[in-house]
Amino acid sequence: MRYLQPSIWESDDDASVRKRQQGGETTSDLVMSAYSAGNAEVFPKILELYVPDGAVVADVTWGKGVFWRNVPSCQYKVLATDISTGVDCRNLPYENESIDCVVLDPPYMEGFYRRENSQKAGSGTHSAFSKAYSNGNEVNGDTENTGTKKWHAAVTDMYFKAGIEAYRVLKKNGVLIVKCQDEVSAGKQWLTHVEIINEYEKNGYYTKDLFVVVRTNKPSVSRLKRQVHARKNHSYFLVFVKKN
Repeated sequence: MRYLQPSIWESDDDASVRKRQQGGETTSDLVMSAYSAGNAEVFPKILELYVPDGAVVADVTWGKGVFWRNVPSCQYKVLATDISTGVDCRNLPYENESIDCVVLDPPYMEGFYRRENSQKAGSGTHSAFSKAYSNGNEVNGDTENTGTKKWHAAVTDMYFKAGIEAYRVLKKNGVLIVKCQDEVSAGKQWLTHVEIINEYEKNGYYTKDLFVVVRTNKPSVSRLKRQVHARKNHSYFLVFVKKN
């Protein structure tokens, strides 16, 4: 016997071998890996590809629900929480292996994790960013141990701990969708998306996909003396699958 793609069995002594028939149809209507668009335009495409209708989705950093603006309310069972509702993404109120998909989008600028509100990012020219991504009262650093993480370490600390908690509540083969952005902190380039991928892979996740979202407007800064790094105008959606 000989196996022919996709699942046709034929004997070796057949007078003629059937010609392989390709399935599907030609189309350009595909989910792409990069978009110049807003999060609300890209996020539904990710759900379409990886999260089946009717799934239980825990958005643990809901904020203003920006991601969900173009998703029909009846398509998923959405559990919307964030720090303003009293739910820390590092300590979720769900049973082990009870959730189909977790959505994680904590603030990804180190300025959001500073102790003093007057020093936080999101004020002045960053007010629009703050309103979209921050409730202004994020938990700063490591709340379980003495002292707090500082600067960029506070950002990755939040992602790492939230990823571990998401792993606990996700079903086997459950999907974790993470929004993040690289940053320059203390004069050093930090490739946050690489740090997250490396850490999550060590903790039992498989990196299923990566989406690049490019801003549709051009960023600007005040009081620029000399530019030493390229200004970030793109961010990422990372898609992970719980392997075990």
